[in-house]
Amino acid sequence: MPQQTAADFDQELLILFDAYVHGDIDRRTFLDRARKFAVGGLTAAGLLAALSPKFAEAQVVKPDDARLVTSRIDYASPKGHGTVKAYLARPASAGGKLPSVLVVHENRGLNPHIEDITRRMALDGYLAFAPDMLTPLGGYPGDEDKARALFAQLDQAKCREDFLAAYSVLKARPESSGKVGVVGFCYGGGIAHMLSTQVPDLAAAVPFYGNHPPAEDAAWVKSPLLIHFAAVDERINAAWPAYEKELKAANVRYTAHTYPGTQHGFNNDTTPRFDAAAAQLAWGRTLDFFKTHLS
Repeated sequence: MPQQTAADFDQELLILFDAYVHGDIDRRTFLDRARKFAVGGLTAAGLLAALSPKFAEAQVVKPDDARLVTSRIDYASPKGHGTVKAYLARPASAGGKLPSVLVVHENRGLNPHIEDITRRMALDGYLAFAPDMLTPLGGYPGDEDKARALFAQLDQAKCREDFLAAYSVLKARPESSGKVGVVGFCYGGGIAHMLSTQVPDLAAAVPFYGNHPPAEDAAWVKSPLLIHFAAVDERINAAWPAYEKELKAANVRYTAHTYPGTQHGFNNDTTPRFDAAAAQLAWGRTLDFFKTHLS
């Protein structure tokens, strides 16, 4: 069967799924409201399964790829949760210090997709570092529904401290050149924005469809920004005009791209919301941006 895309689903159902993914409604509510879209032998549970990630099928770089050196480490976050687990990847052939990228997951913790993204980044010549914010609750549980439920229990103030600590740890690693950028997706996009307001020497920030900080925080941004938006994503896009106004007022270096016809999560190739053409363009722009600012 050909891989399904967003075009195979009613837009109202996609909006409903987005609300479920981001905790605005629970599983039972999603299934109740999705029943009206379950036609032709489908069930609401079947629709949820169709929209949910398929990690194995979408994997690009295998965990044991000989071109990489990967490891799992613990790092200290004294102002956050104390200790946080993270995934580290670098090119096996690297002979010197590497530009570094902090990779920030969505609101489900460090799942197999984000580990794959981390390996992809490493293959492009970076020291890539991906923390797991679910560490204090046992780490990513291997189930997306359980991960979302756990994520809602986190103290986000401590999580922000954990990411600030991750930046410092990555910058100080012996393999790192000291130039650090950040890329984040959804929740991680919001964290990338947050770091750009909190870390004056952050070299580059790339939020994919992430929540914006309060507009007044734009004045604190010192790093160049590359911001990717899905076109059909009112939840995120509504706050952009006010934030952009303040970025301009603060003379922040930024570039923003909106990808026509795309849904929130269009870069995530494990779900039908994935848009291959938009994702390829956005990822190419991301790599070019990091090459410019981290080299």
